Amino acid sequence: PMSKDISEDDLFVFNDKFTSKFYKVKIGTVVAQKDSEPEKQETRQKVEEDRKPQIEAAIVRIMKSRRALDHNNIVSEVTKQLQSRFLPNPAVIKKRIESLIEREFLERDKNDRKLYRYLA
Repeated sequence: PMSKDISEDDLFVFNDKFTSKFYKVKIGTVVAQKDSEPEKQETRQKVEEDRKPQIEAAIVRIMKSRRALDHNNIVSEVTKQLQSRFLPNPAVIKKRIESLIEREFLERDKNDRKLYRYLA
Protein backbone atom coordinates (compact mmCIF):
# COMPACT_ATOMS: atom_id res chain seq x y z
CA PRO A 1 0.00 0.00 0.00
CA MET A 2 1.07 3.56 -0.63
CA SER A 3 -0.11 4.78 2.78
CA LYS A 4 0.51 3.85 6.41
CA ASP A 5 -2.93 2.29 6.70
CA ILE A 6 -3.14 -1.43 5.99
CA SER A 7 -6.37 -3.13 5.07
CA GLU A 8 -7.29 -6.81 5.01
CA ASP A 9 -6.97 -7.14 1.22
CA ASP A 10 -3.45 -5.58 0.96
CA LEU A 11 -0.82 -7.89 -0.49
CA PHE A 12 2.87 -7.94 0.44
CA VAL A 13 5.47 -9.66 -1.75
CA PHE A 14 9.22 -10.13 -1.38
CA ASN A 15 11.32 -8.50 -4.10
CA ASP A 16 14.44 -10.67 -4.38
CA LYS A 17 15.84 -8.48 -7.20
CA PHE A 18 16.06 -5.44 -4.92
CA THR A 19 19.54 -3.95 -4.51
CA SER A 20 20.71 -0.88 -2.68
CA LYS A 21 23.98 1.00 -2.51
CA PHE A 22 23.44 1.50 1.22
CA TYR A 23 24.53 -1.02 3.85
CA LYS A 24 21.39 -0.43 5.90
CA VAL A 25 17.93 -0.23 4.44
CA LYS A 26 15.21 1.43 6.48
CA ILE A 27 11.94 -0.47 6.56
CA GLY A 28 8.93 1.29 8.01
CA THR A 29 7.05 -0.48 10.77
CA VAL A 30 3.33 -0.68 11.21
CA VAL A 31 1.94 0.39 14.56
CA ALA A 32 -0.66 -1.95 15.99
CA GLN A 33 -4.12 -0.47 16.11
CA LYS A 34 -5.50 0.44 19.53
CA ASP A 35 -7.82 -2.02 21.23
CA SER A 36 -11.47 -1.10 21.25
CA GLU A 37 -13.35 -0.80 24.55
CA PRO A 38 -14.95 -4.29 24.36
CA GLU A 39 -11.52 -5.81 23.66
CA LYS A 40 -10.03 -3.97 26.65
CA GLN A 41 -12.88 -5.22 28.84
CA GLU A 42 -12.36 -8.79 27.60
CA THR A 43 -8.62 -8.56 28.28
CA ARG A 44 -9.23 -7.25 31.81
CA GLN A 45 -11.65 -10.10 32.44
CA LYS A 46 -9.12 -12.70 31.26
CA VAL A 47 -6.41 -11.16 33.45
CA GLU A 48 -8.74 -11.31 36.48
CA GLU A 49 -9.50 -14.97 35.73
CA ASP A 50 -5.78 -15.76 35.45
CA ARG A 51 -5.04 -14.05 38.77
CA LYS A 52 -7.65 -15.97 40.79
CA PRO A 53 -5.52 -19.13 41.23
CA GLN A 54 -2.50 -17.02 42.22
CA ILE A 55 -4.53 -15.23 44.91
CA GLU A 56 -5.95 -18.52 46.20
CA ALA A 57 -2.49 -20.12 46.27
CA ALA A 58 -1.15 -17.18 48.30
CA ILE A 59 -4.07 -17.44 50.77
CA VAL A 60 -3.52 -21.19 51.20
CA ARG A 61 0.26 -20.74 51.68
CA ILE A 62 -0.31 -18.09 54.34
CA MET A 63 -3.02 -20.07 56.13
CA LYS A 64 -0.95 -23.27 56.06
CA SER A 65 1.82 -21.54 57.94
CA ARG A 66 -0.37 -19.52 60.33
CA ARG A 67 -3.29 -21.96 60.84
CA ALA A 68 -5.61 -19.14 62.01
CA LEU A 69 -5.70 -15.50 60.94
CA ASP A 70 -8.20 -12.64 60.93
CA HIS A 71 -9.52 -11.12 57.69
CA ASN A 72 -7.49 -7.89 57.68
CA ASN A 73 -4.20 -9.74 58.27
CA ILE A 74 -4.93 -12.21 55.45
CA VAL A 75 -5.65 -9.33 53.05
CA SER A 76 -2.45 -7.49 54.01
CA GLU A 77 -0.31 -10.68 53.83
CA VAL A 78 -1.71 -11.64 50.40
CA THR A 79 -1.15 -8.10 49.12
CA LYS A 80 2.42 -8.12 50.44
CA GLN A 81 3.12 -11.53 48.90
CA LEU A 82 1.69 -10.69 45.47
CA GLN A 83 2.77 -7.05 45.12
CA SER A 84 5.84 -8.01 43.08
CA ARG A 85 3.53 -9.48 40.39
CA PHE A 86 0.39 -7.34 40.68
CA LEU A 87 -1.62 -5.43 43.28
CA PRO A 88 -4.64 -7.57 44.20
CA ASN A 89 -7.96 -5.90 44.93
CA PRO A 90 -9.17 -6.55 48.54
CA ALA A 91 -12.68 -7.30 47.23
CA VAL A 92 -11.26 -10.03 44.96
CA ILE A 93 -9.26 -11.45 47.89
CA LYS A 94 -12.49 -11.60 49.93
CA LYS A 95 -14.24 -13.47 47.07
CA ARG A 96 -11.34 -15.95 46.85
CA ILE A 97 -11.55 -16.52 50.63
CA GLU A 98 -15.27 -17.23 50.26
CA SER A 99 -14.49 -19.66 47.43
CA LEU A 100 -11.93 -21.47 49.62
CA ILE A 101 -14.50 -21.69 52.44
CA GLU A 102 -17.04 -23.22 50.03
CA ARG A 103 -14.44 -25.78 48.90
CA GLU A 104 -13.58 -26.50 52.56
CA PHE A 105 -9.97 -25.31 52.57
CA LEU A 106 -10.84 -22.69 55.20
CA GLU A 107 -13.54 -22.21 57.79
CA ARG A 108 -14.79 -19.28 59.83
CA ASP A 109 -14.27 -19.44 63.58
CA LYS A 110 -17.48 -20.26 65.43
CA ASN A 111 -17.03 -17.45 67.98
CA ASP A 112 -15.25 -14.77 65.95
CA ARG A 113 -16.66 -14.39 62.40
CA LYS A 114 -13.62 -12.39 61.22
CA LEU A 115 -11.20 -15.19 62.11
CA TYR A 116 -10.43 -17.90 59.54
CA ARG A 117 -8.96 -21.36 60.21
CA TYR A 118 -7.07 -23.58 57.79
CA LEU A 119 -8.66 -27.04 57.36
CA ALA A 120 -6.83 -29.19 54.77
